[in-house]
Parts: sequence; structure tokens; C-alpha cells
Amino acid sequence: MNNFKTIIFIILFIELNVSCKYQKGKNSFNSPASIEKSFYGVTNDNQDVYQFSLKNKNGMEINIITYGGIITKWKAKDKFNHFNDIVLGFNSLSRYESSSPYFGAIVGRYGNRISKGKFKLNNKDYFLTTNDNKNHLHGGLKGFDKVIWEAQIINYDSIPSLELKYLSKDMEEGYPGNLETKVIYSLNNTDELTVNYEAKTDKTTIVNLTQHSYFNLSGNFNNDILSHELVINADSFIPVDTSLIPIGEIRKVQGTPFDFKKRKKIGKEINYENQQIKNGKGYDHCWVLNDQENDLRFVASVYEEKSGRFLEIFSTEPGVQFYSGNFLDGTLKSKTNGTYNFRSGFCLETQHYPDSPNQPKFPSVVLLPGDIYNSKTIYRLSNK
Repeated sequence: MNNFKTIIFIILFIELNVSCKYQKGKNSFNSPASIEKSFYGVTNDNQDVYQFSLKNKNGMEINIITYGGIITKWKAKDKFNHFNDIVLGFNSLSRYESSSPYFGAIVGRYGNRISKGKFKLNNKDYFLTTNDNKNHLHGGLKGFDKVIWEAQIINYDSIPSLELKYLSKDMEEGYPGNLETKVIYSLNNTDELTVNYEAKTDKTTIVNLTQHSYFNLSGNFNNDILSHELVINADSFIPVDTSLIPIGEIRKVQGTPFDFKKRKKIGKEINYENQQIKNGKGYDHCWVLNDQENDLRFVASVYEEKSGRFLEIFSTEPGVQFYSGNFLDGTLKSKTNGTYNFRSGFCLETQHYPDSPNQPKFPSVVLLPGDIYNSKTIYRLSNK
């Protein structure tokens, strides 16, 4: 009888722990890797939003909400073993709804700009919502950054992971086809966040998904990011016009402020007399990545000397949009009671090139029924 009671107690104990927390490993309630779910808030249209906290054995913690698939917090240690949040964002759902410049969000259906919100597909013209003056930006007025994603905790490659799903209906924001989208966030015990994207459609459409976190590796949002040292694995970039639409050419970075093949401070040439710098008000351009014959490959790295934090990015995508926070102007309050000032965060958005549907020389972003869109990006953090 005592043995029977003991067995019952063990079963109840395990069920209680599993219901509160999914943890990695054969002995689930002893492993430090975990995902915890909590209530985050209610949207303006009365939809519940939940937060999932991903933690690994090293103490790294990444919080993600079901609204926009947004990374709201990313705690990483510096070379002194102090933990700080390294991504810009807000402390409340209402502020993400009302004033966010895509902080931490999943961006789609099409990350970046499409000229005048128009493109042709199978000899048919499509007209998207325009939300960036006359152009279409990051999926439109209600892109993937502003919808509620269905969330499920899964075991992906033996790592506790968060799977997010969203069905974008035919002609949503002007895009053809019902697009079934899945994004999986996985944090492993070597301080790597992997983001896997997958999509399929019932009608020929276009897709270009990305993640839009703003980083400040110093862990102090009152600092700008100009002293961060950047490498981009690219010999070329895509020049743009004054509305940040590609002009139709690919240009070598050599001899320009866009050359980051060797480690260089972001601020070193950001104010140079250069027409492309003027057009972007700094860096807001897509780099054409090298080694595109390979699948997953090195994209970029960023080093912040005082903290010692070192971020490396790997991706299957052909391009990366480097944005130096040129439109942050001190009007948005930060998570730490300060404000997000000019160039207080940077983005490295792995993606296809901007305006690809209207640029026949660029890699295709067309997704056909029966095909599966797959993309993968890894963010690796360490200290130097």
C-alpha cells in the first residue's frame, strides 16, 4: 500500500510540474532549460495575449508574446557575468499596439518595402496597402507584427521550443492566397536562438519573412550603438532612392561607407558625404550576402567592447537589412524609464531583397501551391 501511495504521489508531482512548465531532458523537472507561460494582456479588440519565457542553463532568458511574435526581452550576460536586457521594446501591450516601430516582431508577409504597393504575378496586378508614404512596408497596416499568433510549446531538435502559427487569409493586406505560416523559436544551451520560418499557400503568392529585433549590446538603452563594431559578409549592397526603394542595381561596397567586410565601428562613416547615406539618413540598406551557394552561412557579427558581448548571425537568406536606428528620436519611452534616442538600437534583418517582386534580376520571392517556404536564422551570443 505504501508503495502504491508513493507511485501516486510521484505521478501527481510530475503532472503538476509539466502543467506549469515544459522543461528539457529525460528528467524534466531537474533540467534548467525551460519555457514558462504567463498572461501578458488584452488587446484593444479584447484578444488575450500570452508571454512565453525561454530560459537555458546559462541564465539567458528570452521573452516572446503571442501578439506579433514579439521578442520583448532578451537577457544576456556580459564578460563580468552581469545579465542585461539587450533588445529595445516596451513594458506594456498597449504601447506595442500604439507606437512600436516593429520592435522585436515577426515581419510579413513581406519584410521591407514594395514600391507603390504594386506588383504583377501571373500577368495579374496586385495592389497592397501603402503604409510608408506611397510604398508598402513590412506587410502593411496590419502585418504579421500586429496579429495574434497561435502558440504551442514543442520539442524541436530535443530543445524546448515555441511554435507560433498564423493563417493569413486570401487578399489580406492585398496579398493573394491563404498563407499558412509557422515560426519556431528555439533557445539552446550554447546561447543560440534559432528562428525557423515555414509557409505554404493555396494560391501563387509572394513571401519574405524576417525578425525585427533592435539590439543594443551594451545593455544600457541610454547609449547609442555607434561604437558597436560590425562585420557584414557581403561584397555588395543594394542602393536605393530617397523613398528607400532599390534603383535596380547591385553596387560594390569597396571604397564606400558600406564596406563592413572587416570589423568597423558603426559610427565611423555614418555621417560621410555620400548620397546613399543621405537617402537612408544613415544605414537602412540591404547587403547582398556572399557564399549564396551555401545554405546556412555566416551573415554578420557585432561586438560591444565595454560589455564584451559578441553577436553572430547565420542564415539561409540571400540578404540582410542593416538599419542603424535612424528614425528613433527620443519620443518613445524605454523599458528603463528613459527614452529611445537617435541610433540607440540597430537591426540586422535576414531576408530577400526589398522590392523583389518588381526587380526581375533579384532572387525570386514567389511561393507556389504545393511548395514550402523555408528559412532559418541563428543568433549566437558570447563574450570576448
